[in-house]
Amino acid sequence: MIEARILSKRFGALMAVDDVSFSIEPGTVVGFLGPNGAGKSTTLRLLTGYLAPDGGTARICGYDITADRRRAQACLGYLPEAATGFPHLTVREFLSFCGESRGLRRKSLGAAIEQTCARIELGPALDRQMRILSKGWRQRAWLAQAILLDPPVLILDEPTDGLDPNQKDRVRALIRSIAPEKAIILSTHILEEIEEICDRVFIIAGGRIIADDTPGNLADANGRLGSAFRRLTGGAPSESARLG
Repeated sequence: MIEARILSKRFGALMAVDDVSFSIEPGTVVGFLGPNGAGKSTTLRLLTGYLAPDGGTARICGYDITADRRRAQACLGYLPEAATGFPHLTVREFLSFCGESRGLRRKSLGAAIEQTCARIELGPALDRQMRILSKGWRQRAWLAQAILLDPPVLILDEPTDGLDPNQKDRVRALIRSIAPEKAIILSTHILEEIEEICDRVFIIAGGRIIADDTPGNLADANGRLGSAFRRLTGGAPSESARLG
């Protein structure tokens, strides 16, 4: 359902994504884990069609994200990192715009918004403008737009960023509840999130996937994923070292 073949992206002298290949089937949650500047968010932008690759291909539900971008994007929900925008719209207006722009009929829109907001407890903010929301409320509004049309593919970049511990738990529970029907990529810096939610984890460093396994297989004898992460990425080149 999500497939990448030798994807690459360069920004000047920086090779941000370096021949990345993988496939993810429905019913699987894959965690992207890596240090800052590893290429996680760039890879997600390539997969969602918001950035064009320099080489390789990506397919969403069989559709090439470059050659058949519209159909591919119709199959996915995307939560970008640190999402902002639409400051003068209320949350309801923002979600209405997102739903209508993706083809949701007006007669179905209200029910979809209410149902989605109930799942992530966004109701109290529905008639507030986006610009006055706290970071946590704004993050939930952007998560709501990602799941609004119940797409078969979800690509979530730091979905619990800015949420308090209780909100984090609710979002994780939501992801677990919908996971059996979807292919999900979850990028995060939170190790416990990977351990709690993900079936597979890709450890990314230097623009490459350097490990692909279950969290349990990558964990140490004490069940800790952190030691494997440090061991695998400790010698990874930094962004500056990859220049040139």
